[in-house]
Amino acid sequence: MVANPIVSTQSNHQYQMSWEEFILHPPERMEWVNGQLIEKTGMTLKHGVVQATLSFYWSNYLNSGEQKGKVCLSSLCRTTEYGRRPDVAYITPELLDQYGTNFTILPQSFPLIAEIASPDDRGEELLAKAKEYLDSGCQEIWLLFPEAQLILINAGQNWILYNADDVISTQIILTGFNVTLKELFSY
Repeated sequence: MVANPIVSTQSNHQYQMSWEEFILHPPERMEWVNGQLIEKTGMTLKHGVVQATLSFYWSNYLNSGEQKGKVCLSSLCRTTEYGRRPDVAYITPELLDQYGTNFTILPQSFPLIAEIASPDDRGEELLAKAKEYLDSGCQEIWLLFPEAQLILINAGQNWILYNADDVISTQIILTGFNVTLKELFSY
């Protein structure tokens, strides 16, 4: 049985929504976490630019090669316990064949996910979210820290840290993709 989440509205009334209602009518910019609706906040212009830039590079890579699939922004997926909206995600052709494109929520994590740190995000929370994605079918997670000009990547084993002059490469998903950190953070 899934608990009824509660979210405070602007008028300070509490609103209950079951997991089933969330799947049918997910509120914009909301994630379903620990039985509560959590609004994704704190996204700055810099965050949006990095999100768009990474999406652009992943999409161009797919369009120029033999690998197929789709890149999506803030699309819902189900982790072991929660409903999440990764900033940028890649879905394979196999998952598209299995679920189509009209699903409201992917019933597992996307195979490749990028989360972009906002100024109010805590590192420990982002690492916990990354572990949650990896435990739910994600094969490779990118954590981007625009303010610190760092990227962490985990393909299920260890974290790899990329700094300012490094070339970032996918580890197991989108084989052969690479981009410089400066290109991603050139805002």
